[in-house]
Amino acid sequence: MCELVLKNGTIVDVKNRKLIRGDLAVSDGKIIGIGTFSGKQEVDCQGKYLCPGFIDAHVHIESSMAAPLEFAKAVMPHGTTTVIADPHELVNVKGNEAMKYILDATEDIPLSVYVMMPSSIPATPFETNGADFTAKDMEQWKDHKRVLGLGEVMCYPAVLSGDPEILEKLRLCRGMIIDGHAPGLTGEDLKAYVEAGVMTEHECTSYEEAREKCHAGMKILVREGSAARNVENIIPGLLKEPQDMKHYMFCTDDKHLDTIENEGHISYNVRRSIQLGMDPLDAVAMATEHAASAYGLNQIGTLETGKDADIVVLGSLEEVSVEQVYRKGRLVNDAMFDRQAAPIAESMLHTVVLSGVSKDKIQVPARGKVPVIGMVSGQIVTKFLREEAPSCEGWFVPNREYSKLCVFERHRGTGNAKAAPLKGYGITGGAIATSVAHDSHNIIAAGDNDDDILTAVQMMEKMQGGYVLVSGGEVKGTLPLPVAGLLSLGSSQEIQENIDDMLKKAWDMGISREIDPFITLSFMALPVIPELRLTDLGLVDVTHFKQIET
Repeated sequence: MCELVLKNGTIVDVKNRKLIRGDLAVSDGKIIGIGTFSGKQEVDCQGKYLCPGFIDAHVHIESSMAAPLEFAKAVMPHGTTTVIADPHELVNVKGNEAMKYILDATEDIPLSVYVMMPSSIPATPFETNGADFTAKDMEQWKDHKRVLGLGEVMCYPAVLSGDPEILEKLRLCRGMIIDGHAPGLTGEDLKAYVEAGVMTEHECTSYEEAREKCHAGMKILVREGSAARNVENIIPGLLKEPQDMKHYMFCTDDKHLDTIENEGHISYNVRRSIQLGMDPLDAVAMATEHAASAYGLNQIGTLETGKDADIVVLGSLEEVSVEQVYRKGRLVNDAMFDRQAAPIAESMLHTVVLSGVSKDKIQVPARGKVPVIGMVSGQIVTKFLREEAPSCEGWFVPNREYSKLCVFERHRGTGNAKAAPLKGYGITGGAIATSVAHDSHNIIAAGDNDDDILTAVQMMEKMQGGYVLVSGGEVKGTLPLPVAGLLSLGSSQEIQENIDDMLKKAWDMGISREIDPFITLSFMALPVIPELRLTDLGLVDVTHFKQIET
């Protein structure tokens, strides 16, 4: 007799794009048949839809700010049973220590976590990060049973120029999965990038870009995170050319707990795609079979005999209303997460080292037209603007339209600090600072006055990382993230409640409600996303891949 039978359900056959009425039988964590069965435990699924567990094809767990066990607790009720994690953020801070931490912390949790080895540590030569992670370092992790290959190859100019270090990493991972990251790359440069061995791309912001990269041989991961939202820009075009759909799947990349709670996880990608006109069977296939096939996860992705019993029970297929989730035949519930998290090395908890923080280091000359970072609503790309910013005696003075953006080096005690005008953030009467600043994760801050900016940054060192809100010289809110300055030691619920409170306070300080004040700010230091970014070494013209003078 079967251990578990989900009776009378409508089974979503993603491989053949059809619906099957019947029972789904499970034993020993595997699907043993579809048809008519009896079992020790029977669950009536009349009127329900049974889908394979959803797969996030590319995610940085760190962006949730929750430790892996708490991250699993947040995403699994939304139907996600497998993620492919790139610990790029943690490894930028602590190198091999962080790689060990992420594998240990995900070894025995309910969520199935596969890991990609970060390829670009640091992402560019225009910033100071906390640790190295070379091809030699990768050798010890390459054969781990849950390591699938090389994480997003962010420094694509290094690939195109034949940089020996990145070529050695590509060589080491030949025969494995190699993820891409090349926003805006096109033409012959794109072909050369793909020929180097890169297989996937999650940075497409338009269907035209996705189509070109798909036709160049890449699998396309359609991303919907907290800051970067690309489903609406890509899916309508894909619906007009559905012949390429088998090469498309979903990911979140970076998604905060509040967005997960309010929208869902991969379930939201599926729901939004259906709302845009996609057949529900195609949308579910992109969230399951396509991802499993692309990453060689042959034991999941479909509801077939012999596959893992990762099952999502939906009340409505069109609305993707998740009612129950099973992981290897076990119902996902609170008791499943009642376990000790993996221990954390003490060195992972002391990573913020500031030196010589002072006002003089963040003064910005402002005579005539100066470089300005222009934010783009709903995207993590920026515009390289040259405008006459507000000034006094030749120095930039922030106001509601132009905030002061600052980056302070926090790993090696160099004392590096740089500032620039930021247009479109809108903060007034205070400052925000965070140690989450992709991808080197120095301290990034934005505000309308230097005193509040410095108060927020100094609080960062006391907390050893996190989020800080300051107004009128007073700290108005904090979220400590002591694990590498990126992860909390609290529960997902505690993190979420704290974030909700801080979001309201940040929006009250003038930041548009169309912007996530923290996650959007965290990308303003990322010098591999066009067009203009700020690091601890200065402004970077990403389009021309060079540092610029101010």
